[in-house]
Amino acid sequence: MSKASAPSQRQLRAGELIRHALADIFLRGESGDPDLERLNPTVVEVQISPDLKIATAFVRTLQPGKEQALLEALNRNRRYIRGLVAPKLEMRFTPEIRYRVDTALDYASHIDEILRSPEVQRDLDKK
Repeated sequence: MSKASAPSQRQLRAGELIRHALADIFLRGESGDPDLERLNPTVVEVQISPDLKIATAFVRTLQPGKEQALLEALNRNRRYIRGLVAPKLEMRFTPEIRYRVDTALDYASHIDEILRSPEVQRDLDKK
């Protein structure tokens, strides 16, 4: 499969299953780590490799500036969380879960800030 092709239906379904399982674990506070529960992680998206062996979970916390602490807490509890996810999945194998901070919201707010700047508004008003 080339890098330009879209994920398969199987990948999308597996990613959603993992996302729902992770969200359920974090919502119920089943992680067993008080630091992680205080950070209140949100799972935005899960992308999975074509062979379904590696899942990348994009997470956020609503507390500004705590992204690095969130990643550290998730990586510290990686194996335990994977063990909690396994029984919730309808899959033969549980993929390795890697965590990344979701930056899409930051990017969107930056673009919005640029579009609202006086210079851009001046150019848009001319039309």
